[in-house]
Formats: sequence, C-alpha cells, structure tokens
Amino acid sequence: MNKINEECGVFGVFNCENAAELTYYGLHALQHRGQQGCGICTTDGADFYRERGEGLVIEIFNEKNLAKLKGNCAIGHVRYTTIDGEGKDNVQPFLFRHHTGDFSMAHNGNLVNSRQLRMSLEAQGSIFQTSSDTEILAHLVKMNRRKDRIDAIGEALTMIEGAYAFLILTQDKMYVCRDKNGLRPISIGKLNGGYIISSETCAFEVVGANFVRDVDPGEMIIFEKDKEPESILFSGEFAHKMCAMEFVYFARPDSDIEGVNVHTFRKKCGKYLAQLAHVEADIVIGVPDSSISGAIGYAEESGIPYEIGLIKNKYIGRTFIQPSQELREKGVRLKLSPVRSLISGKRVVLLDDSIVRGTTSMHIVRMLKDAGAKEVHVRICCPPMRHPCFYGVDTSTYDELINAQLDVEEVRKMIEADSLFYLPEEYLLKVGNRKELCLACYNGKYPTHLYQSKIDFNVEHKF
Repeated sequence: MNKINEECGVFGVFNCENAAELTYYGLHALQHRGQQGCGICTTDGADFYRERGEGLVIEIFNEKNLAKLKGNCAIGHVRYTTIDGEGKDNVQPFLFRHHTGDFSMAHNGNLVNSRQLRMSLEAQGSIFQTSSDTEILAHLVKMNRRKDRIDAIGEALTMIEGAYAFLILTQDKMYVCRDKNGLRPISIGKLNGGYIISSETCAFEVVGANFVRDVDPGEMIIFEKDKEPESILFSGEFAHKMCAMEFVYFARPDSDIEGVNVHTFRKKCGKYLAQLAHVEADIVIGVPDSSISGAIGYAEESGIPYEIGLIKNKYIGRTFIQPSQELREKGVRLKLSPVRSLISGKRVVLLDDSIVRGTTSMHIVRMLKDAGAKEVHVRICCPPMRHPCFYGVDTSTYDELINAQLDVEEVRKMIEADSLFYLPEEYLLKVGNRKELCLACYNGKYPTHLYQSKIDFNVEHKF
C-alpha cells in the first residue's frame, strides 16, 4: 500500500423515473471512491432487481442489463476491496429475503465491533453469506421481530460502533442512516419531485439534482412515496467529526462536504504551507489529482509559478488499489510522467496530500531528480499519519505507516527530498472553520471505543 485506500461510495434514487440509469451516472461520479466492485439494486414496488460485479461501473453495466433494473427507486455502491472482502458475494448492494419484508442494503464505512456482533449473532443462529460488515446490520434488523421496521433499524444502529452511511431500500421506502460521529459524508438532493442520496455532492451535478442538505450525525431519514421525508435521531449523543482525509484526499474537488468546498479547503492548505514552510524555488507542482489544488494555493501565496510538472496517465487505475504490492510499485511510473523540459535545472516544490508507506513519494522524488530537478522540496497537506484508521480506510496496522516508525527528518532522508514539511494538525480545523474533525490517524484520539480484534497489539509503546 503506497497510498491510502478509499472507503466506498453509495448512491440512492427515490421516486424518480429511470432510477437505474440515474444510479449508473451517480456511481460513475463516485468511481474515485472504489474501483474494484459496483452494483445497483432497484425495486418497482413489487419485486427487487439487482446487477453487480467486480470491476468499474462502465465495465459492469450496459444498456441491456440496466434495462432489466426496473422501478423508480434504486441504491448503488462502488467499493474498494480489502484482502478479506474479495469476490462477487461481497459486492454490494446486498439483497435480503425475509418474511417481514425483503430489503436491499448498501454501506460506506467500517464497524469496529463487527467481530463481536458477528460472533453473538452466529451464536443466536444467524448464518452469514459474506465477510462484509454490512450484513451484520441486516441480521440485527431481522432478529428484532417485535418492532416495526423503523424501530428495528433504529435499535440495530445503536448496537453498531464505527463509521457508516447506510442506504436501506424496501419495496416502498428508503432509509438513509449516518453514524453518530458523522465520520462519513452523505447528502440529499432533489430531482423532479424525487430524491437523490449520495456520498458526495459532485454526483448531484451529474444527474441534475439540487442539493438539499447533509444527513446529520445520528440521523435516520425515511423516504416514502407521497409523504414528506421523516427525520429520526436514533442516537442521543452525536458529534461532527468528519474524517479529515475526506477533505484532504478522498473526495472530489468539486464536492462540498458539510458546507465546505473540497477544492477551496485544499487550496487553503497549500497557502498555509507556503506561509509556514516557504523555500526558495523556481516552480511549484502537485501530484495529480488530489494535490493540484494545494499546489495552486502554495503558488499563489508564495509567488512561485505553478507548473504542470507531472502528467497522469488517465488510462491507468489508481495504483494503490491494485490487488498486489508488486503491481502497485510497478504502477507508479506507469501512472505519472515528469515533464522534463519544465523540471530540468529547476528547484521544485512538490505538493502531495499525504505520505503513507513513503515508497510512492520516494519514487516521485527520484523521478523528478532523474528528470533534472536541482532540488525537490516536499510539502504535505496534512500532518504525519502515525496511527491506524479503523473506520474504513485501509491502514489498520502501524507497520503500514512510515511516520509511525520514523521522525520527519528520517522520512525526508528515506524519500530523498531536500526538505519535508507537514501541515500542522490545528490548521486543518482552521482551514475548514471547524471545531471538530476526526484526526485519529494523526493524533491517535479515536472518536469511538476500539475493539482488540481490529488492532495490531504487537507494536509496543503505541498505546
């Protein structure tokens, strides 16, 4: 893993014509959140129709199979596949048949108490068909026989711990649920009298929907035909601890997260880096695509010209989510190419969003120096990532994080940069004009209780 792996993306359509086609375009807009599997499930009020597979949205769906997905309501999902989550059976949305009513479900995030809940449910007779956390909520809902569906979902949500944005589709309703800490984004838009739900607002532009609002932390919204959406707070405790990496890296720059534009956020990060760590240089460049905004901000603030010094091959998938480490490492040079005529003989400021293992940064610095750069000064748009994430980002051990093993100067030497500077933690709050963010991957202050099954306790002195 050279870079961070994204979580997943969810998209929903309620009471709109051509729901499957709208979901197809919505998932295409969210493709950056997961490139190894996708699916769509629809309902016409009488039955469910589903298509899913391993691959990109454009590879799985075509006019023929989209035409089979009938109905005006749909949910869709794009996913990043973890090592224990491979195979078509783990591709969402899931579809569950039950005597109390069939339903489909899609989920973005990760549950930190999944193992404990799974063991408890299996002891009570549940049989799991997948290794996904998502299926746990379905079993919790199904086991609650004495309550109606809204109460059953609400009670089940209080039993799970972690980060999540759930979409649940029944034959006549859609439920949208967000975790009590607001770790994952989920927003609502309106289109032709119906509703669109998306992990990111960029998908609203693609399908022509108008943004309405974000789903609040600890909130469940119920959509039902011919009724106004109903809002229920299933948790009495809530916080606005959005994952900082959504702003720094995961989200598309044209998305707005809780009222803050992602491009603007990243650009301001670059401006602060220029103020805090100015260096004499000839050009500023960014690592495509998520660091371009930061590079523009650095250039504007410093007065050093911005140049497109690295070209991304748009036909190569994100190297860090390829299934083997060997392919990831070989993919760096396939993915990025230096513009030699712009770089040769120049002192370069290189903006990047983060450093995980450090190998990609090292390859890029070497690539620039091979292209003739006199100096390469690396500026990172977030603090050092020193702690694992257990909320859907695939950094679950300290061994995967170079900043957990080395100090800043040691990392600088390892990546062969002439200088290295990280944006301090407090500036992420300042940039977003926020009082809260989840900064656990930087400072180890996790917003939820953690469970031993999710943590590598072999690393000493980290707790």
